[in-house]
Amino acid sequence: MLAALLVAGCSSGTGAAGAQASRGAAAPVSASAAASSAASTAATPAASSSEASAEGASKGLAERTLASMNLRDKVAQLFTVVVWGAKAGGPSKENQARYGVATPAEVVEKFRPGGVILFDWAGNVSGAGQVAALTTGLREAAREDGGAPLMIGVDQENGIVSRLRALVTKLPGAAQIGATGQPANARDVARVTGEELRALGISLDFAPVADVNVNPRNPVIGPRAYGSDPKKVAPMVGAAVDGFHAAKVASVAKHFPGHGDTSVDSHTGLPVIKHTMSKWRTLDAPPFRTAIAHGVDVVMSAHVVMPQLDPSGDPATLSHRILTGLLRDELGFGGVISTDALDMAGVRKKYGDSEVVVRAVLAGADMLLMPPNLPKAYDAILKAVKSGRISESRIDESVLRILRLKERRGLFGPIRTDPGALRSPEHLKVAQRVFAQSR
Repeated sequence: MLAALLVAGCSSGTGAAGAQASRGAAAPVSASAAASSAASTAATPAASSSEASAEGASKGLAERTLASMNLRDKVAQLFTVVVWGAKAGGPSKENQARYGVATPAEVVEKFRPGGVILFDWAGNVSGAGQVAALTTGLREAAREDGGAPLMIGVDQENGIVSRLRALVTKLPGAAQIGATGQPANARDVARVTGEELRALGISLDFAPVADVNVNPRNPVIGPRAYGSDPKKVAPMVGAAVDGFHAAKVASVAKHFPGHGDTSVDSHTGLPVIKHTMSKWRTLDAPPFRTAIAHGVDVVMSAHVVMPQLDPSGDPATLSHRILTGLLRDELGFGGVISTDALDMAGVRKKYGDSEVVVRAVLAGADMLLMPPNLPKAYDAILKAVKSGRISESRIDESVLRILRLKERRGLFGPIRTDPGALRSPEHLKVAQRVFAQSR
């Protein structure tokens, strides 16, 4: 059951309603047009050319890109979405139904999302050369308007969650790595994984899992975690972050504040974990603390309720006390906070899909992953900003974190793919060594 759920993914269709919403959504205005409009309507006196030059030199690419964006551009950057098909220019009925356009490239051109996540079940994966061509085509589509670059990610944990299984070096999953007792193995496996993702044009891996799996009946984490002892899991997580960074790939620690002690799968239900604050700090928090200390780029939220951490009954993804109070303020995380997939039942039980994305942003999330209806979610955020429920400065904070991540991982520059680099002799040696030590 677990393997079937993980291989199938978290996607849920929107059908005719989704298609109708897609056709009714207005495409965001381009960043270049926004910059032109801002320049022509500015009410403050223009700075001298030398002053403007000095100011521009003092700002990074992220800051300059944010300054060129209008509100629609900014809101679009929050979303990471699924596209259907193997070719950037290949039509798909699923894209047409959900987005009102046929090809993956057209989805990117129309909505200009901050990111795309690839899945085998979405038809994105059939061969190494094909994936490299798809990622290249998607990035080119995002560059059409001269705006922010596209972040392309994948769920490549290895083990039972391996979206690129047929293409890449077969590597041990987290539980097998944990069994070796050697954090260096976690680093090496993450480095190999990252190097192969980079060769395919993928810049972000939704890994490592930072959960401490203390419940034998856990239907969703299990062997995806490095183990059941936080003192052993934390060094593994930190080493994995180092490995991804050595490969120049962004990493994601998941699922905050911890998904290890549950007997309910958040893909299909809403788990409740009754850890006290003291127990959370000693059991669940250490791997996340370590990931943050190692500079993890993104922390992903969990669709779990922890009533001792937040008595509201909301899942962590929608909890300001958890995402901002604990993750930002207590643990000191300054990077990107991503939701888990927003098409999962665990986050959709209490509120409608439009309200969920608004509450996620208010809670502290920056990256809104896989909304079941992108046009509806996009319009909901835009409406919340225009009504004053979410301030534009709050949107700016999230967008700047996302853009700084893209700058830090080299997305503003050229990305060269090399499908032939997969399954190299050196990578195979690492895999064989770690598999042997895990027995």
